[in-house]
Amino acid sequence: MTSRTALALLALTGLTIAACGSDDSSTSDSVTAADLSGKEFVSSDVTGHELVDGSRITMSFLDDTVSVNAGCNTMNGGFEIADDTFTVAQLASTMMACPDPVMEQDAWLSGFLAASPTIALEGSTLTLTGDDATITLDEVEPAELVGTTWVVTGTVATQAVSSVPMDSTASITITDDGTVAVDTGCNTGSGEVEVGDDTLTFGPIATTLRACVDEAAGLEASVLAVLQGEVGYEISGDDLSLRSGEGADEIGLELTAQP
Repeated sequence: MTSRTALALLALTGLTIAACGSDDSSTSDSVTAADLSGKEFVSSDVTGHELVDGSRITMSFLDDTVSVNAGCNTMNGGFEIADDTFTVAQLASTMMACPDPVMEQDAWLSGFLAASPTIALEGSTLTLTGDDATITLDEVEPAELVGTTWVVTGTVATQAVSSVPMDSTASITITDDGTVAVDTGCNTGSGEVEVGDDTLTFGPIATTLRACVDEAAGLEASVLAVLQGEVGYEISGDDLSLRSGEGADEIGLELTAQP
């Protein structure tokens, strides 16, 4: 082998090593708020904390705000992502009363987020990693408005979300023939509904006449007050929000798709 050939082979070897080194140092882009906006994620695995049986963690994103639920109250607030670190502002929370284990889980999740975990998004999988726990969540495809039974999880009035009585279940189901079946948590009924791009227009709802008392009566009144005339709607994952009115006069319902 001539010295010129040896030098050529040495140079080629150097280029190959450099190319391999370049591949090893490549990294994926960091996640941004824009990557998450309009998406909902549900926990598929949690290490470092044992979830209460039957519960899960959900996270919904819109612009620079996040809504989080671990089986009881819903926490909402702004967030920032910098250097792969997820930082939340002080989160506002609904004030539902739930069994102690789920309330304690709410407190654990609030503390986990307040500690600014690292965040990563790979495909449709979101991962939050803290000092002592890791939460893995998968993106949820939006539920279908029509044909899904939507269970009421909260009522909205005077710019606040109130919990649903623990012993009452209210729901709506919109069918493809333009009708809606309603369970008020006390009575059942139905009526006509017209589905628009982001609005629902309800006709009169006829219900049974069972006497409702106490909290069930209040839930029924809240549900039927919203299901009148034109109502705005928004679906995020398996959550549905209905809103009517504006400002302090706004009323609404928060619902989730029945599993």
